[in-house]
Amino acid sequence: MTKSMRAARLHVEGQPFQVDTVPVPEVRPTDVLVEVKAAGVVPNLRNVVTHYSQWFPFLPLPRLPAIYGLDSAGVVSAVGNQVRSVKVGDRVYVNPGLSCGNCTACRRGEHINCTAYTFQGYFGFGPGSQQIFEDYPYGGFGQYLTAPAANLVKLHDSITFEQGARFGYLGTSYSALRKANFAPGQTLLVDGGTGTLGLGAVILALAMGASRIFATGRNTGLLKKLGSLDPRIVPIELGKRPTAEIVMEATGGYGVDVLIEALGPNAAPATVLDSFNALRRGGKAINIGGVAEPIPLEPFPLMCLQKSYIGSLWFSTAEGQDMADMAHAGTLDLGVFEHERFSLDQVNEALEAVDKRGGGFTNVVIMH
Repeated sequence: MTKSMRAARLHVEGQPFQVDTVPVPEVRPTDVLVEVKAAGVVPNLRNVVTHYSQWFPFLPLPRLPAIYGLDSAGVVSAVGNQVRSVKVGDRVYVNPGLSCGNCTACRRGEHINCTAYTFQGYFGFGPGSQQIFEDYPYGGFGQYLTAPAANLVKLHDSITFEQGARFGYLGTSYSALRKANFAPGQTLLVDGGTGTLGLGAVILALAMGASRIFATGRNTGLLKKLGSLDPRIVPIELGKRPTAEIVMEATGGYGVDVLIEALGPNAAPATVLDSFNALRRGGKAINIGGVAEPIPLEPFPLMCLQKSYIGSLWFSTAEGQDMADMAHAGTLDLGVFEHERFSLDQVNEALEAVDKRGGGFTNVVIMH
């Protein structure tokens, strides 16, 4: 096997990626080596690599030069000597969520609550993240990466590598629905339903047996496209009428069972409050979006109506495997994505393409 590979690395914040030749990482006993076939270019990456100091000063960043690439799908090319259930040739998605493995949260199986929780090929969430970056320094913008065998989602042949490279944002939406205890026959409101996270929530709710899905957005063309996916989807254009008014009217004053908040950083808190008012008594709102301003929720109505507002960061590898199995069974339709493919040498062009994407339908990927 070759001992060197090509990788796109960020050397200076705000500067373009450079394609360098670097060593292929060595496999440790419980790790696997994955030959990356497709790496997703997530919408927020451009903000991270160009304005990180201003936007995310509280989140640890890998030391530069660094290989980015959050969502990777590929083929296992080597396994550590303690790996039993994964073999060379397996098609996989690599869940980039890494934890220390031995803190109180990790021992309880709550890896996402680890104070060292880190996204491989992206950024971290706590003081222990730098050590994890050093243990797993390769992201999807390299030809190979190492990862713990426990972080692999096995992909059926029916799932393309491009579709697999979308699993990160899909999984975030799926885990949010699970935290809300979303069940077949229930109703859902997705705030920001035409975006990357929002579209994921919509198609996953369809797969999980939703009876009706209200989805908000501002782009009329994208809302129409979203509504055409399934008759259970009710598009709502923001800014015309209050969302809560529309939902309550359509549900006979009952409201929706679950609200998924998937709005972007520039969304107004008033938009969130409007959608929160569309929840039924006892309903759950799960936040996976990026609204930057404080949201003034009043605690007394929360108590009286027994509503919940819950934050959700990422998803487990088991939840990722759920999605792969649903897609293979045909209940989760991954065919809604329109892939824009770029080579590794075109990584900077791919970043620009993200800004021009057609909402959540566009899937920008680096192909190796």
